[in-house]
Amino acid sequence: MEKIKEIMTNDVESCTLLDNVYEVALKMKQLNVGAIPIVDKEQLVGMITDRDIVIRGVAEKHPGSTKVEDIMSNNLITISADATSKEAAKLMAEHQIRRLPVVEEGKLIGIVSLGDFAVHELTDDQAKVALTEISEQNFNGVQ
Repeated sequence: MEKIKEIMTNDVESCTLLDNVYEVALKMKQLNVGAIPIVDKEQLVGMITDRDIVIRGVAEKHPGSTKVEDIMSNNLITISADATSKEAAKLMAEHQIRRLPVVEEGKLIGIVSLGDFAVHELTDDQAKVALTEISEQNFNGVQ
């Protein structure tokens, strides 16, 4: 069974608490990604998704100069690099998330996403089922 460290994205761009929402959105555009981890002194403290910017930012009429901590998600589900793909898939399905930060002693060392599972052949059918559940539930409008 594959370990997360074998399939995760290692080179993860992040922003800090000093950045504002506009800077995060610009980085998302430049990198063509939908989520940016937020770190403070190398510790993962939050995550901002494109959905967060729309729902908590634009829809609530916050300007681009808004502090990231005002709209970021800070109740994060994380995983260790030594966890299995099965464990990651189970966490993602349980919490209905598409991206899972990989941490070591609170420090961000990578991220695993549905895309990472898609490009790596999973040997565990249970992981495939969990990922299918995430996609089907989100497709049907359940968040």
